[in-house]
Formats: sequence, C-alpha cells, structure tokens
Amino acid sequence: MKEIFYAGVYWPGRKESAEECARRAETLFGLLSRCDPIYACWFEQADSLKKALQLQFEPTFETFLRFFRSRKYNEGSFGFSFSAWTGHKEDGHGGVVSLGCGSAVVPPPNSCLLDLPHSGPEEQRVLTAAVLTEVLRAMVLAWEPDWGGVISHAYQDMRDEPAGHPRTGWLMYFSRRRGEVPPLPAPVCVEPVQDKGTLVLLTPERFTVDNPAHLALADQVRTLLDQAGLLGVMPCPTSVGVDHNGGPLGPGAGIKGSP
Repeated sequence: MKEIFYAGVYWPGRKESAEECARRAETLFGLLSRCDPIYACWFEQADSLKKALQLQFEPTFETFLRFFRSRKYNEGSFGFSFSAWTGHKEDGHGGVVSLGCGSAVVPPPNSCLLDLPHSGPEEQRVLTAAVLTEVLRAMVLAWEPDWGGVISHAYQDMRDEPAGHPRTGWLMYFSRRRGEVPPLPAPVCVEPVQDKGTLVLLTPERFTVDNPAHLALADQVRTLLDQAGLLGVMPCPTSVGVDHNGGPLGPGAGIKGSP
C-alpha cells in the first residue's frame, strides 16, 4: 500500500485578529512558493472541480484579510478556518493547505496542515529531506507553533499515537517553550529554526514503515523525546473547552483539526 505523508504544525489557544492571521498566512504561502513550483498557484475550494478551478487567488495580506473577514471563513470564537489547493486535477500530484487559526478556544488546537504529493514527478521532487525541511521551516516561521512534523499516516496508525500529543515523524519540530531536544542517535540530524525551536530529521533518505531500521529508529527517538518531557500536552490557561466539529476535506470544503 502506498505510504502517504502530511506536514502539520499545531499550537494551543492563541487569540489573534484577522489582520494577524492574514500576515501569517501571507508569510506561509510566500515561503512555500520557494520550496517547489507546485506551491506557486493556489485556488479556493468549492463544491465542484469546475468551480474550484475558477477560484484562483493571489496569496497576499489583502486577500487573506478579505477571506478572514468574510462569513465563509470566520468562525467567531473559534477563529478562522480556511483551505486552499494547488489546482492539480490528477490525484496525488498537488496538495491542500488547511488552516485553523486565531482561536483561544480548545479543543481543537490551532493548526496548519499540508497534504503532500504522493504521485508523479511532484512526489519525487517534494518528498526529499531537503525540500521538506524547507516546507516545515516555512510553517514554523509563519505560525510559531508548539510542535509539528512531516508524518507518515502508516506509522501514525501503526503506533496509535495519542491525539493532541506530538507525533513521531520523518521530520519533527519542537518549540523552545516545550524544552530542549536531547542528544539523539545517528543518523538523526538536529538543527535550530532561528530562535524559535528545533527541527529533528530522522533519516536523510525517505522514511518508510517497510524498513525495520527506520521503525526501530523512530521508536527509539520517540522514547528519548518522551523521557525529555517533549511529548506531553501543554496546558493553555486562557483556553475554554468547547465542542467543535470540522467539515470534510476535499475539493469543496475546508477542515479544521488534525488528521
């Protein structure tokens, strides 16, 4: 079965205005456009493929401010929920960004998710350590999350990692608020993301659950990170617990939450 990855960053309740979220969104899309050509064009989602392909937009501050001020994307106390796709009609050749931001209400947490390509030349270009490191950096610099990563659905399902906790991924990120990343075994690479936190790369080659050495390394690293206290849920003293259900992800609708 095809192993599929997504990139995601998460942070607890953090109330931000439409203007603040628009600035962060502009930063995200600008940085993503430098990672690979598939992130150069973006479209709003709609109820049909034909309609969605008519909704191309320029990812500027002014555009996002208009989106976040609209009834369609403004969720009141839950902040703003928005999703966009790259316009690739072929399955697995492009990607979808899903944002849930500006909320001080939890659960769910604020998040930025990116479905990664899993077919064609786009997959071969993007699913490399070099490109994905820049993708994750872009998400961190835009949103200043508490944690995140580039994560294999197959490994996540195999280990049944708790919802709301940092997950083990091919790449992982931990903010300085969470603590210091401990020494990790080779070939793991650890590097800072400016003064915001630390990025952890498990393997220079593509991580796969079909490789027993990769599984053993991921399990070992997770144990070390857990022992260092990096994998717990960080409480948010300003948050208010409220039930919230997100919509389905697809060409026609956005989603808020985590996969």
